[in-house]
Amino acid sequence: MAKPNYQFEKRQRDLAKKKKQEEKRLQKLAAKSVAADPDNVAAANPSGVAGTDDSHAAGAPPDSE
Repeated sequence: MAKPNYQFEKRQRDLAKKKKQEEKRLQKLAAKSVAADPDNVAAANPSGVAGTDDSHAAGAPPDSE
């Protein structure tokens, strides 16, 4: 019978906790910036990542012009 890997489980819980905290921090930051400046770009992009272009996300090479 295999032994449980408690260190791995703890690490996974810690990573999930940190991810959740970061998401909450970004939501608060976005809400704060929207409240301060309603015309801000963060209102249209709540993820907090500005200027993300999906055309290069799949590994497509940039246009060579």
